[in-house]
Amino acid sequence: MREQGLEDGALRNQRAVVLGGSSGIGLAAAGALAAAGAEVVIAARDPARLQAAVATLRRGEVPRGRVESFAVDAGDRAALAGMFERLGAFDHLVLTVSGAAGAGPFATLELDELRRGFDAKFWPQVAAAQAALPTLRAGGSITFVTAISARMANPGTAGLAAINAALEAMVRPLAAELRPVRVNAVSPGVIDTPWWNWLPAGEKEAAFADYARRTPAGRVGTPADVGSAIAFLAQNTFVTGTVLEVDGGLSLG
Repeated sequence: MREQGLEDGALRNQRAVVLGGSSGIGLAAAGALAAAGAEVVIAARDPARLQAAVATLRRGEVPRGRVESFAVDAGDRAALAGMFERLGAFDHLVLTVSGAAGAGPFATLELDELRRGFDAKFWPQVAAAQAALPTLRAGGSITFVTAISARMANPGTAGLAAINAALEAMVRPLAAELRPVRVNAVSPGVIDTPWWNWLPAGEKEAAFADYARRTPAGRVGTPADVGSAIAFLAQNTFVTGTVLEVDGGLSLG
């Protein structure tokens, strides 16, 4: 027998908003939530990419009418508030907005670059969570997406660790403060997404091979690995205040 809240269609008649949902983990999360029965709004800055993302989801057999899109700049607090006001009441917020700024050896790390990292990920996720509160239904959920860098001691990632750890530090107090809204985070490891496209193809392939060797699961992750974890947290009404690691065991080393 399946656990209560985890059956097929558990999110039927519920509505989810995925910020940063036009590619990678956000797009996979949107697909997983729609597969669980939710009506999904994917929000991102680029209308063309949003249109392509909706088409991708529909090709994946997401029923017409189960997914829609909304163009918004996640760095604009007023625009976020306007989006949530226009969308009206909803049940689940997924925050996958991210950026690549903030990495590098600490001795030479430009602090303006670290600030850009916070501006690209920390502040948009926090601003969206706050802006959503007036229309987020009681008993719904907020899921932040961080990164396993917050929980590892990898040289060259102090800046990324600070950004992601700052988000993770908010999860438990927000879960207590915002109840009955549930607040969680998913902390992915190395996932094959466009985030890694800053590396030339050969270097990216070599980096993934190295991470696969170091990861107990024996591979790098896929967006679907993380998307299914996000859908689980939306469905399970008895999980809150948790940071769920989806890293293939990379942080064990």
